[in-house]
Amino acid sequence: MIKEYIIDHYSASDDVMFADGFDEAIIGFDPNLWKVVYSRGKSIQILVDRDGMSEEEAVEYAEYNTFGAYIGEKTPVWVEDFLWNN
Repeated sequence: MIKEYIIDHYSASDDVMFADGFDEAIIGFDPNLWKVVYSRGKSIQILVDRDGMSEEEAVEYAEYNTFGAYIGEKTPVWVEDFLWNN
């Protein structure tokens, strides 16, 4: 799992911020910014599958509560990866 890799390979992993409930949406790590990188598409799909939201509800929820949230300088990065559903 990518989360464990990030924890194992970055000695200051206690400084790394993860988004609760979205481990399967992690697609990488930016060592320059020291931020976890998440797929927006995978995150939306998690909300649909796990929480039973429609895609429209999941997008609205994620945009307001997750993608746009700032929780400090280590706030994760949410990207459109365009390949997640292939």
